[in-house]
Amino acid sequence: MKLSINARTVIGAGLVLGIFLVLTGLALDRAFEKSALTAIQERLRGQLYLLIGETNVDQQGQISLPNESALVRLNQPDSGLYAWVYSHDKPVWQSRSVISTEAFFKTRLPAGEEKFELLDEGFAMAYGIEWQTNNGNIPITLSLSEDTTLFSMQINGYRRTLWGWLGGMAILLLITQLLVLRWGLRPLRTVAHELTRIEQGQQEQLISKYPAELRGLTGNLNALLAHERAQQQRYRNALADLAHSLKTPLAVLQGAMDDPDTVREQAGRIQKSIDYQLQRAATAGRSGLNSPILLRPVIETLTRALKKVYADKRVQFKLRIPNDLTLRADEGDLTELFGNLLDNACKWCQHTVTCQAAMLKNQVEIVILDDGPGIPDDKIEHILLRGMRADEAVAGQGIGLAVVKEITQAYDGTLTLNNQTNGGMLIKVALPNNTR
Repeated sequence: MKLSINARTVIGAGLVLGIFLVLTGLALDRAFEKSALTAIQERLRGQLYLLIGETNVDQQGQISLPNESALVRLNQPDSGLYAWVYSHDKPVWQSRSVISTEAFFKTRLPAGEEKFELLDEGFAMAYGIEWQTNNGNIPITLSLSEDTTLFSMQINGYRRTLWGWLGGMAILLLITQLLVLRWGLRPLRTVAHELTRIEQGQQEQLISKYPAELRGLTGNLNALLAHERAQQQRYRNALADLAHSLKTPLAVLQGAMDDPDTVREQAGRIQKSIDYQLQRAATAGRSGLNSPILLRPVIETLTRALKKVYADKRVQFKLRIPNDLTLRADEGDLTELFGNLLDNACKWCQHTVTCQAAMLKNQVEIVILDDGPGIPDDKIEHILLRGMRADEAVAGQGIGLAVVKEITQAYDGTLTLNNQTNGGMLIKVALPNNTR
């Protein structure tokens, strides 16, 4: 089953959050346990110092301690805190709290040495001293031990509090994350909603304001939608124009069935109309999804073919096109566009056809020049009129320039025709080169 983006994000974030909280909890638990052990060690050390203060040795070397210790727990049987005093590795005193517990440290410790151990039964600390008397120094080892009851209660209480808070934080963070995620994914839901409205015919494009991360996507979607609408409109226009342009030839055919020349003439006229309208309809047009195409290889391929077609004229092509110049367009459209222009130039030139191109701001400008006779000024606008029937558009030029105009308009470009002062025709095509 494929999960939605929302589900993937929630599961992924939940796993990351869970791992983070578990690791954080373990780190805090370990830190607290270490701190608690340090606190116990410090407490036992303080209690040992107090026990040393209560110890008394007379001049004969007899060690004694008060019946009631200032450490109240030492006076209570089985209180969990126990004390022993050893001298020459022999027990000389033990606290009233001791019932059956064995001392953890029985061996003698050198004077000033301290020893702390964490055992299964509890915690133990011993300290060695030497008491000076008239009969010499008396070695004394004082030992304290404490069971783990209080420590375990402290650790367990901390863990309950810690994991309780972390669990509560996890729930709060997940809820917050869900709200933030819902807010963050709102633009995607808006895109889906608008696409549904477009599908239902309630709007033509995405109109909401989207964040920067989605503008490329929404812009390309709008470009694709506009491209498809333009393509459909071209098909409708082509069909309407085709139907209109075929009315007259068909009417003539119906009245001239016995005249072969008229039939052939009108059949050729019909074929040209069909070719022209099909070319209009097939034009891909400008789209934000077009890939950049190197312009020079397209022109070079066309010129190689045209040299063979017009071999008898020995046409010389002069190409002034940068090798790295690209144009965002359909390759078939470019081939049809420049194929018609170059073919037209070859047809009317004497010897030379020049093609030059350059990038100017956000458009590519292509200029094609020939050294032929040119076109009368009063016919330039006439041959570029939009929506002409095929037989009117081809006078002296065929359908080539009409196709060029349709393709140029499909790319929101401009087409300009001018006669050069020294003779010949100058045709300039400017096509936008940026995505929408």
